[in-house]
Amino acid sequence: MGITRRSALIAAASSVLTLTAACGAPNGSGASGDSTGPVPEKPKQAVTLNVLDVAGNLQLTQDMIDEFVQKNPDIISRVTYSKAPAPELAGKIKAQQNANRVDIGLVLTGVDGLAAGIDQNLWMDLLPTYADRLPGMKDYQEPAAAMQKLAGNAGVTVTYYPSGPLLEYLPAKVSNPPTNAEQLLAYAKAHPGKVQYARPANSGPARTFLMGLPYILGDKDPKDPVNGWDKTWAYLKELNQYVEYYPSGTTETMKNLANGSVEVIASTTGWDINPRVLGTVPKEARVSSLQGFHWVTDAHYAVIPKGASTDTQAAVLALLKFMLTPEQQAKAFDQGYFYPGPAVKGVDLSMAPQKSQDAIKEFGRPEYDALIANNPTEVPLDAKDLVAAFDRWDREIGSGKVKQG
Repeated sequence: MGITRRSALIAAASSVLTLTAACGAPNGSGASGDSTGPVPEKPKQAVTLNVLDVAGNLQLTQDMIDEFVQKNPDIISRVTYSKAPAPELAGKIKAQQNANRVDIGLVLTGVDGLAAGIDQNLWMDLLPTYADRLPGMKDYQEPAAAMQKLAGNAGVTVTYYPSGPLLEYLPAKVSNPPTNAEQLLAYAKAHPGKVQYARPANSGPARTFLMGLPYILGDKDPKDPVNGWDKTWAYLKELNQYVEYYPSGTTETMKNLANGSVEVIASTTGWDINPRVLGTVPKEARVSSLQGFHWVTDAHYAVIPKGASTDTQAAVLALLKFMLTPEQQAKAFDQGYFYPGPAVKGVDLSMAPQKSQDAIKEFGRPEYDALIANNPTEVPLDAKDLVAAFDRWDREIGSGKVKQG
């Protein structure tokens, strides 16, 4: 399975924030029965679980889900999978809820879909009510636990990675890669059109670059894009003079790096490793970080739409308990797509499937261990602030220069 475009982290919310959060989701009957009342430890009868993925998360977790279904046919009789862009998530769920026909039992999402759904009151509150059914949450790595706080009571973190911001380049084209913000700007000026990142609302690496710059530049308040990013916005405007265009998603930047039309792009650990595993980007590509960088972390979440039946809720809770065990979390190493991937402690590569071990051994980077250990980690902006950052970038930086791939 190829690496998917990571949809707009909370760009979805920029379109849905204008809707009334007050018109929350109904709590009536779902497509498969009553959604009210206590949730049993096990469903009365095995359910068909419909899973919607808007984050590319199934690349990391589908094997976990399939194994659970195989081992627990009395809980889930069968599972169906579908995918959609994150900006479509809230509308899709809301339409089912308004019709009292909720047939999606589990959504796998990034912070984008999570936040859009929280804003519109679309998700069940799983915490703290059912925390005792999810003991693996007590074993989160510290940065994953910080990402969990963004989920409030609705989402459950299932995978985690430190993300970026990183720069990626081909050493045959770039012999001396930029190592600080001033050098990146100077390189862009000396090589017009050769530095590129995608529209942040549609790209994990670009989003991470946007949120990481305030730390690199020493801005007043890295958590306040409205009043605390004076240096960041000035830097992006200057860099913009030398950027030919902004692709609508990350995949195009990777292809452009591979074909030589650009020379330096924004990247993350996963977007570095997985495209090289797949052959989209040459194996010899390298990465660098900019002086003073902080990791801006990322995670994927599981949420249950309001209106799902109590039997479905019971099945999903049992599934999530299984997915948060170390043995299953080891599958999240995948082929580097969300590297490392596991959200819980005590999971190392030796526990992963052989295919994952082989891919990481060949295409992983030993320097990542030191970068992860020796640099601070920061959670992303919250929904409101990230929407504000995306909106300002779209208006002041990317206006007229974003092109569809």
